[in-house]
Amino acid sequence: MFKTRLLSGILLVVIALVTIINGGALLLAVLLGISLIGAGELYLAMGVHKDGYGLLEMAGYLGILLYYGAVVLDFERYGMMAAVLSVVLLMFVYVFTYPKYQASQVMAAFFGILYVGVMLSFIYLARDLPDGKYIVWLIFICSWGCDTCAYCVGMLIGKHKMAPVLSPKKSVEGAVGGVLGAAALGAAYAAVFHEPAAEYAVICAVGALISMVGDLAASAIKRNQGIKDYGKLIPGHGGILDRFDSVIFTAPVIYYMALFLLGR
Repeated sequence: MFKTRLLSGILLVVIALVTIINGGALLLAVLLGISLIGAGELYLAMGVHKDGYGLLEMAGYLGILLYYGAVVLDFERYGMMAAVLSVVLLMFVYVFTYPKYQASQVMAAFFGILYVGVMLSFIYLARDLPDGKYIVWLIFICSWGCDTCAYCVGMLIGKHKMAPVLSPKKSVEGAVGGVLGAAALGAAYAAVFHEPAAEYAVICAVGALISMVGDLAASAIKRNQGIKDYGKLIPGHGGILDRFDSVIFTAPVIYYMALFLLGR
């Protein structure tokens, strides 16, 4: 299992390197694919997908496509419009197929558009900022760096449970170590590329805090739905949402912090 997980992790890193370094249409296309697959995993977990692809699920995928089209055209001008149109589209399906779908399924369908499609798109938006080729990596440094540092510190000195019901293995000490470790990684990364170290450290520290919320939120959804993993697409890791649960949360945070702290 460890070997499988390691090889899958290496492959993910290679894909991330190729797509993010190239940016542009390649990155957008990969993120769109990941968003659609991730939304599918969420729809299956939350009961939107049942016995084949229904109209509500297809409307959810179309909402993601509409949103990514808005990103291509002009995120600031058309992004909110695409989100509103997605709600209208879902409600159209809801009322004209009534009583086929429950209101909870409609809410879950829109949640999939926002939680997976919209939030993951901020990887592309961060890459598209001035100096985005440096800033975008902070998303992964604070997410996966925090996870690794938190695990190591928690294994060494972790005693106080952070969320005993939701995630018994996570400790307060591990969380602190994860935040400090992510901040240190951010500062080191900034030093290598001659970027502002203090600002990068702050961005990564805040991003690390948010990444833990993202990780726990994904775990909470799985516990509510009685599943262990969202899928089996990535051997040793689970589904798209199992691997990108923290990145989903950190991507928009890093984007907006770069705008406010770095003036991008």
